[in-house]
This record gives sequence, structure tokens and C-alpha cells, in this order.
Amino acid sequence: MSKIGVFICHCGENISATVDCEKVAEAASKIDGVEVSTDYKYMCSDPGQTLIKNAIKEKGLTGVVVGACSPRMHEPTFRKACAEAGLNPYLCEMSNLREHCSWVHEKSEETTDKAIDLIRMLVEKVKKNKPLNPIKVPITKKALVIGGGIAGIQAALDIANAGQQVIMVEKEPSIGGHMSQLSETFPTLDCSQCILTPRMVEVAQHPNIKLYTYAELEHLEGFIGNFKATIRLKAKSVDPKLCTGCGMCTTKCPSKKIPSEFNEGLGMRTAIYTPFPQAVPNKPVIDRANCTYYQKGKCKVCQKICPTGAIEYDKPDEFITEEIGAVVVATGFNVLKTDFFPEYGYGKYADVITGLQFERLASASGPTLGEIRRPSDGKIPQKIVFIACSGSRDPAKGIPYCSKICCMYTAKHAMLYQHKVHYGESYVFYMDIRAAGKNYDEFVRRAIEDDGVNYIRGRVARIYEKDGKLIVKGADTLLGAKPVEIEADMVVLATAGVSNPGAEELAQRLHVSYDSYKFFAEAHPKLKPVETNTAGIFLCGACQAPKDIPETVGMASGAAAKVIGLFSNSELTREPVVAVVNRSAPPVFSTCVGCFMCETACPYNAIEHEEIKGRNGQIIKTVAKVNPGLCQGCGTCVAFRRSKSIDIQGFSNEQMFAEVLALLND
Repeated sequence: MSKIGVFICHCGENISATVDCEKVAEAASKIDGVEVSTDYKYMCSDPGQTLIKNAIKEKGLTGVVVGACSPRMHEPTFRKACAEAGLNPYLCEMSNLREHCSWVHEKSEETTDKAIDLIRMLVEKVKKNKPLNPIKVPITKKALVIGGGIAGIQAALDIANAGQQVIMVEKEPSIGGHMSQLSETFPTLDCSQCILTPRMVEVAQHPNIKLYTYAELEHLEGFIGNFKATIRLKAKSVDPKLCTGCGMCTTKCPSKKIPSEFNEGLGMRTAIYTPFPQAVPNKPVIDRANCTYYQKGKCKVCQKICPTGAIEYDKPDEFITEEIGAVVVATGFNVLKTDFFPEYGYGKYADVITGLQFERLASASGPTLGEIRRPSDGKIPQKIVFIACSGSRDPAKGIPYCSKICCMYTAKHAMLYQHKVHYGESYVFYMDIRAAGKNYDEFVRRAIEDDGVNYIRGRVARIYEKDGKLIVKGADTLLGAKPVEIEADMVVLATAGVSNPGAEELAQRLHVSYDSYKFFAEAHPKLKPVETNTAGIFLCGACQAPKDIPETVGMASGAAAKVIGLFSNSELTREPVVAVVNRSAPPVFSTCVGCFMCETACPYNAIEHEEIKGRNGQIIKTVAKVNPGLCQGCGTCVAFRRSKSIDIQGFSNEQMFAEVLALLND
């Protein structure tokens, strides 16, 4: 026999201003099965919770309905109070009288009548509720960090410094990411390598971090706390245990005319190479696509001169499996190449370059050792034009979003040029200046006022060559769209930040969402900015959207904090509101017919196959089974199932029908 307690909260005046709370409590007391019904001004307060606890103990209540505000806000509060009084917390339901009634209606009898109906519905539902227990999931206390840029480095160090084990996977031969390519950083003009290199070394030497470079995630399966990652270790053709990093192989390699990826094609490297002098690990790999031995079967110079015999040409890719509890995705971003802009003459004019290429020219470790020189002839440019928003905020190019960092690094580039070429002239074409970070606007003002950079508000329509000069044609919108024509020696395009190649495939491999631009999508833009729709997988840095270094580092620490919080307990406690497949006794009588429509619909890969065997051990049929560790209780499978064999615990068909009938039978 049901003994339901109904407790109506005035919520100060949020509810009572339009709803007659005393009348609602009185009407609820007449509903069949209601043992006690009362109202109170602040039910969530200690006296209000005590009222509920005492009623449970004294009346022996089998269920509780609280008519108050949003369950999102206070359902845990009231369920905890019920648990403390000895009642299963999932026998407590909340009716949202504030958002669903008082806040959306004027004061009237109809408003109070609606509140009574809302309470009646929940009373009938709670009669059908069953005791549920939280799901306990064991946790493997080891994190996988995908990406070795500054985001991955920060996240890995934070997790490792908290005493947890970390696996870092980086697809390039060295960690460091784009930050390792930068000359200086805004707004302080600190040396990028000076900031980054110590942290790269710390990652390599940290006892809690296992570093895999030249490696990629091949496959991920499992669920939060219990993932299994398969990692492909691409063959480096150099045994890292034997290699001492002496560099003899790179100096003697005859293949010396391969464009350097690290220098953005402005310098050359050999087929066996270390990406840059401060690389971690500082040991070479062989680029098999450009190595003479792999292409023609001849050469082997590097093997002949290696003093430790570290060269191993026949070494295949390796696959390793790691048990992990959480994943941090820090795969970074890419920038558009200038061939995306045929109107700016790329491919035709060597002196039209990207901002990242300019970084390499300005860097002391770059191809010109820090001197700003034209790629075409090596001369120092006397006049240089920077074009901001090259591709960004341009729907015609398919990139309507702002790349966020371009305004700042363009100001930095112009400033660095003026510092290195004192007699030079620099011009910046811009749409708007977006400098919202700490000391960012001051940095831009410094470039204009102190360093003499000429800012022109307008777009560039075309670039062409005339008499050895690049003619930049644009308009100054601050002067009434007055045509502007500048004869430049070099043009630098602040090209848009875009998602990495392969981001879409990785997102599908991880079963996380991504947007139309193939950036990874967070679970909630405000409340869950570093979490994904798949529990246990977190985001940080520019894989989510273009970000500057301070924001990237802050986000990485946020993702690390989530992982550390997850690992703080030996078990993960989850809400039991998950899907369940009908299981009558014996299980062969399950109504599941094995169509697995639910499996195709599940966005969390929570549907598994279960073989039903008879007494003789033979398989009778294969049915669906829900993995409670993966299920998020979204209900998609319930909508897709043909045999009505799946329900959501706490929201079964029986419970939903009880609510509907409570209204129809009024």
C-alpha cells in the first residue's frame, strides 16, 4: 500500500506569488495514497528538510513528492534528505512548480489548478517508482593525453604532478606543437622556446609520464574509468635505445633537399632528421617517403656511419594496448596555407607568406637565423604588408568565424619587423581589432604608437607583381573607402586557424561530437567547457576552437582537474537512470528480438551483444545488453526499439503512462 508524502514549497514568493500553495497542499491530501501533505515557505532549508525527514520516519512513507523549483537545482538536496531518513532516494520526485507554473502564468485559479495537476502526475508516478542503487564503476587510474603541444604538455604535467600515471601520444617525432615554432609570444614578447623547452624536458623526464612520439591512437573502446586504447607506434627506423642523438647521420645523409615541415617549407632537411635543435626526444627518425633506400633500395649511408648501430630499416610499425581511465584530447589546430588565396598570388609570388612562416623567419633557430629576409632572393624587405583576417570572418571562403589570435600575432609580427629592420615600413590591413585579453589592447597600441606600425582599416582585393614589387590594392574604409595601393617587398597573410587534418576521423574514433568546421564540440558551452558528450573524454586547447596560449594553458589545467577529480576515488558513482533491456526469468523469455536497431541509434556505443544459452549450452539467440558504464540515459534506444524491450530506469513506460492517466482521469 502506498504512503506518499507531498511537500509544497513557497520558494519565498517565487511560487506563492501566483500559486495558492495552501490550496495545492490541501488538494494533494485528497489524492489516493497520499499519507501526508503540507506546505512550507522554504522547503530546501534545514527546517524544511527536517519536516520531510520526520514525516518519512513517523508515517512510514513509501514515496515523496516535493513541489518546488527546478529538479536541476534541488533534486539532489531532497533525495539526500530522503536517504538520511531511510527512504531510497529514487522514491523521491520533484514537481517543478516554479519554471513550469508560477513563472509562466499570472496569478489565477487556473494557475493553482495547473499546480495541482502537476503534483497529481508526480504522485501517480512515484507510486510506480522502484528503489534504485547508484552504479559503481571501477576506475583505472591512468590518463591518455593525445597531442604533445602546450595544451597536452600542461594537462599531462598537472595530472602527473598529482601522482597519477599519464600516457602521452604525439604524432610528430617531437612534442612542442605550434608553440615550438614561434619566435616570441604576445603580449610580453617572451622567447617561446625559453618558456616551452623546460616543460618539454620535464614531460620526457617525469616518472609518471610515458611518452610515445611518432605515434597515433589507432582505436579506443570501453567506457569512463575503463578504456582500452590501441596505439600505433610508427616505425622510426632508428632504435631510440641505441641512438645517442649524436647527429652524424643527419649531417651525412645525401637527401638534403626535402622541405622542412618545422620551418614551414622555408628551409630544407634530410631524409633522416630531428625536427628542430630543442626537439624532445632529441633523436632522429627516417622519412621513408623521401629516403633513397626505401625508394630505390640503395644508399644506407646513415647505417654505415652510425657508431651505435641504431639504424633498423626493416622495423615495422608496432601496436601496443594501454588500459586507461580517462582521455584528454589536445590535438591542436592548423593554419590555412596561402594557396587558399589565389587573389593574393600565392604560388606565383614566393614573397607572399603565412604568419607561421614569418614566425620561422623571425626565430633565431629559423632558416635565416632570425633575420627577416625575402624567400625569393634573401634580401631584407624595406616595406612589408600584413593582411589580417585572411580567410577568417569570410563566409565566401567558408570560414565565417573569427580565428581569435590573428589580430594579436599580426601586431606582434609588425612589431618584431620594426625591431629588426629599424628603417623599414610596415602596414597592417585589418577589419576590426579584437584584443580582449589581459594587456592585449595595450600591446596593439604599443605597436601603433611606439613602433610606428601603419594600421589601415580595410580589405585587400588583390595582389600582383610589377617591376619586382608586390602591388597590394585595397581600400581605407575610415577615409570613405579611399583606394590604397602599396608597393611592398613582402606580404604576410594572417591565415585562418582551422581544424587539424584527420580531426573528423579522430572524433569518430573517440565517439565525440564535432562542429561543422571539424573542431571538437564540448558537452555544454557554459557549464561543461572541457567535457565531451562521451563521459571520461575531455578537451583542451585549440582542437576545440582557435585559442591563444594563456587560454589554452588554462583550459588544459581545467581538463587535468577533471581527470584528477575522476581519479580521486577508487570507484565512480553514477546515477542509475540508464537504459535496461527487459529480462524476465529465465532470460530466454526476454522480449528483445535481436534486431539491434538500438545499437545503430545509440550515440554512446552502450549497446552490447549478449548470447542467451539453453541448458545444453547451445546459443538460443543473441539479444541486446546495455553497458551501464557507457549509457547516459538519453532514451534514444527506447524510441528506436521495435519490441518495446528497453526502458529507462526511473522513466519506464508504466511510470509515464501513470502520469498521463493522472491528467486524463481528473
